[in-house]
Amino acid sequence: MISVRHLKKGFGGVQVLKDVNVEIGKGEVVSIIGPSGTGKSTFLRCLNRLEKPDSGTILVDGIDVTAPKADLAAVRRRMGMVFQNFNLFGNLNVLDNVKAAQCDILGTPKEVAARKALELLARVGLANKADALPDELSGGQKQRVAIARALAMDPEILLFDEPTSALDPTMVGEVLSVIKDLAKTGMTMLIVTHEMGFAREVSTRVLYMDEGIVYEDGTPDEIFSHPQKPKTIEFVGKVCLKHALDMMRLLREGILSDGRVDEIEAQMLLRLSEPFEHFGDGKLNRIAATLRDMLSDGVITEAESQQIAHILGGL
Repeated sequence: MISVRHLKKGFGGVQVLKDVNVEIGKGEVVSIIGPSGTGKSTFLRCLNRLEKPDSGTILVDGIDVTAPKADLAAVRRRMGMVFQNFNLFGNLNVLDNVKAAQCDILGTPKEVAARKALELLARVGLANKADALPDELSGGQKQRVAIARALAMDPEILLFDEPTSALDPTMVGEVLSVIKDLAKTGMTMLIVTHEMGFAREVSTRVLYMDEGIVYEDGTPDEIFSHPQKPKTIEFVGKVCLKHALDMMRLLREGILSDGRVDEIEAQMLLRLSEPFEHFGDGKLNRIAATLRDMLSDGVITEAESQQIAHILGGL
């Protein structure tokens, strides 16, 4: 469905994408992970031509969207995008935010657009917020409205650019749950994310981006459990360690026990803590001891040691 060949993009003399090559099949759910600044968001923005590539080709069902005479409006109708910071119209209520593009771009009659908008708001659990303004919503609710707005255009492909990065941790689960439900429908989706538990759970493939390329490409099990390349191994190890620490703090604060952490995150905590039989202070102490051993063995850097030692001091 999507074929990317030798894609390059730079900004101010810095080559962000050096030579990206990847094939995405119809119905795939592809999570894109990697350190900050490695071109993940730039890659998505090139796909729907919000950024103009310096060179290379992007084919969508055989149509070259990088061609000089490419119909960019048509490209963007096929590819819905959900941004980090929602990008809702502050002067429009939720219903009008979802129906606006249907009317303005697709020419859908207002009554038809309103019915569809209400159906989509119900789908993301926000039918009761149709008359609210964006400023009256939580971050998680705003992002769910943004997802409904993207779906209103009937896209064949959905692009998510770090959809939970601007959210309070307690609101992440509600957004991930909506995306997980969408993944079950067979829609082609590319998701830039730092939520590793979610990426492992929902994806059919995972791309690890580094050095301006797709550094490693595999199934979730291959990338998270059996990475092959040095930078992937290092990145996954660091992220899983940070995730375990975050989960320990949530457990200590009682957030996990009262059900506000998404089920996927709870499962990830269990996977990261498989040697331990059940939750409790004794278990936390043993996890802390294991992490301290990692510090002393030099598994992580000195800067990370200081940060983790500070967190462990609160356990």
